[in-house]
Amino acid sequence: MLRNFNVVTSIFRPFKYLLSTAPLGFKMVRFFPNPYDDYKPGTSLSINKDELITQINEHTKNIAKRLQPTRKKVAGGLYVGITGVSYMFYYLSKNPLLSEHKTMYLQKALEYLKPALDASQDKTSFLLGDAGTFALATVLYKELGDDHSAETLQAYKSLYNLFLNPKFVKWGGDELFVGRAGYLAGALWMSRELKTSVFTQEELHKICDTIVASGREYASKHKSPCPLMYHYYNTEYLGAAHGISFILQMLLTVPGYIHYNKSAAYDIKTSLEYLASLQTEEGNWPCCMEEVGLPEHKLVHWCHGAPGTVYVMAKAYLIYKDQRFYDACVKAGEIVWNKGLLRKGPGICHGVAGNGYVFLLLHRLTGDAKYLHRAKLFADFMNTEEFISEARLPDNPESLYEGSAGTVCFLSDLLIPDKAEFPFQDVFSTYN
Repeated sequence: MLRNFNVVTSIFRPFKYLLSTAPLGFKMVRFFPNPYDDYKPGTSLSINKDELITQINEHTKNIAKRLQPTRKKVAGGLYVGITGVSYMFYYLSKNPLLSEHKTMYLQKALEYLKPALDASQDKTSFLLGDAGTFALATVLYKELGDDHSAETLQAYKSLYNLFLNPKFVKWGGDELFVGRAGYLAGALWMSRELKTSVFTQEELHKICDTIVASGREYASKHKSPCPLMYHYYNTEYLGAAHGISFILQMLLTVPGYIHYNKSAAYDIKTSLEYLASLQTEEGNWPCCMEEVGLPEHKLVHWCHGAPGTVYVMAKAYLIYKDQRFYDACVKAGEIVWNKGLLRKGPGICHGVAGNGYVFLLLHRLTGDAKYLHRAKLFADFMNTEEFISEARLPDNPESLYEGSAGTVCFLSDLLIPDKAEFPFQDVFSTYN
């Protein structure tokens, strides 16, 4: 499985490394120039919902045709495997404007999930392995009224003690893809979907304590300027994919944790302030600590940069009501508007749909129609001849994070923008 991790995570190498391997004189053009006028206050804003539904139907038909639910397509889990397509169908089944197809969506979700349940992957990995499969299966079976829900929930919960081992993953056990933050994200998501607690607060707090202890130990050992710091394959990532921003978001999201552990709460808030201080004048964040101080940070992706870090800033603002976090969100929105029409494809990890999600977040956070206007235009751009002919075909073109399955989730959320949320990264729920 380590080999698979290396393949999947090869896209997350810092920009400095990517630049060093480019031919001399080669200039990377990462985004299309934004051809659109920004929103003018007072302008009427309309979203053609019938057109969006047509696009969703076309995408789902193509996905079903091109990516078959077989065991050969299980690798990559929720991130780039068929489990992610199962999530897409489940997500569509919850959209009230698509309710006439709910039964079909749920059956397709189950069809795409079953091969993953039959194939063993890395058990503790949320986005890449079995933990994510167990979480989705629990919710899907419950929705279908299937007794297997209790079995898959128990499989998820059986992993709990592994995450309490401080050294359970030597290459970085705290982040989203394979670590504790991902396990917490899955537990919180299941609790919300099932409308019942998966773990007690005490159990969740124990994992949070382990995350905080890990971050303190690493920060102390490596003399980090941030009281909590983490690594993944010896790189101190800052963004959502493998970095501190998603980890901090989970610590803020677990019910009652910052009130339960006051010393941890202090380090979490101080770490958030430090992370906010690293935002550039342009609105972006460095990919990793190695790149702090560089004159430019070119990755405007959910995985690395403002489009992923904005979520923890939004969560911090909602909790602390501190204007600096709100301002960081607004500033992030500007660089995504200016440089977010990525050439890397339509996906949510490092593509146009993922950047469009920033505007749906900001629309919910601020109530400003400008951001819904921007989200609509990012959706429109993916239908232009320029994008279709010049954007890169992702390695996994039908997948949830790299490909069109994630695009479908984004288009579905444009239908009901007041409920929009990036997969497994809901900022607005309080999780009792």
